Amino acid sequence: MPEAKETVLEIDLGALAHNYRYLRAKIDDGVKFLSVVKAFAYGNDSVIIARKLEELGTDYFAVAYVEEGIHLRKNGITKPILVLHPQFTHFEDIIEHCLEPNLYSEKILRSFVETAEAKNQKNYPVHIKLNTGLNRLGFDHPEIGTVKEIISSTSSLKIASVFSHLAASEDWKERDFTVGQIDLFRKMTWELIADLDYEPILHICNTSGVINYPKSAFSMVRSGIGLYGYGNDKNIDPELRPISTLKTIISQIRSLDKGDTVGYNRAFKVEKPTRIATLPLGHADGINRIYGKGKAGVFINGQYAPIAGNVCMDIIMVDVTNISCEEGDEVIVFGGPQHPVKFAEAGGTISYELITGIQRRVSRLVIPE
Repeated sequence: MPEAKETVLEIDLGALAHNYRYLRAKIDDGVKFLSVVKAFAYGNDSVIIARKLEELGTDYFAVAYVEEGIHLRKNGITKPILVLHPQFTHFEDIIEHCLEPNLYSEKILRSFVETAEAKNQKNYPVHIKLNTGLNRLGFDHPEIGTVKEIISSTSSLKIASVFSHLAASEDWKERDFTVGQIDLFRKMTWELIADLDYEPILHICNTSGVINYPKSAFSMVRSGIGLYGYGNDKNIDPELRPISTLKTIISQIRSLDKGDTVGYNRAFKVEKPTRIATLPLGHADGINRIYGKGKAGVFINGQYAPIAGNVCMDIIMVDVTNISCEEGDEVIVFGGPQHPVKFAEAGGTISYELITGIQRRVSRLVIPE
């Protein structure tokens, strides 16, 4: 891989392909695969990632919000796109851009029917979300009759899929709860679709569901974090490859004496002669203050350099006293010698928050398969 000349997030499409194939191999032939590319494809680049996943053969995409789906459509993505959390004000945009809304409450269902009928739609594909225990979005079991009544009263909609979301599929201590969710989903689904003359796609498994409950794949699975290289399981993580590596360079090195301090609030106090390297990234790039004061560090020429003092908006200082390095040398923040999970845990957070927080002002560099 080329050596960094600036702060850059390298996106390894070979790693993405490996993860997709690994997860796809967990499910039976004929089960569809939905790739979650919300939040700028978990902090990478949604267009770059979606194009590669289309090439690999994914069946569906999912985004959180309508504008994310529009961005994909404007950049040539043609596969179906499920919008997981649509808002009333964007219904006309959904239809205009051939997006497929998740309808999760009576109010939003009735409102979308009204919009679809006003737009003279026929069998417009929608997705019905069932709440089986996550208690976030979705229809509860007693509401199934209402959903059936509304759907049967209009020809403007057709149920493309019925789905739910597992709350703790990565935690074996919660196995009974997860199995209960799956059983409830099965029961609610059959009640909902019993009178239809077609069978919608059914899906409940997320990444950890694919890994731990593959027999409950129904007719489609969804994967987000797994595609990007994280299995939420120390036994599975080695099978996946994080697709992104965050690199930067050393801008300046200075030598300090005992009694000197570094950065805002003088948070790092020098106790012996020390060399400090300044790096051009900070919390405005997604490396937040939680990683400061030695909690996390970076790798320079194969050696670990802890963060010195507070993380600034655009700058991080690291202790390179015992590292042979010079201005312009490459720095690896995460990826390579430092697994992103380890970096995230050093700050007391999770991989999801770390990788989705990398801001768009950080350049993206694609490493092809």
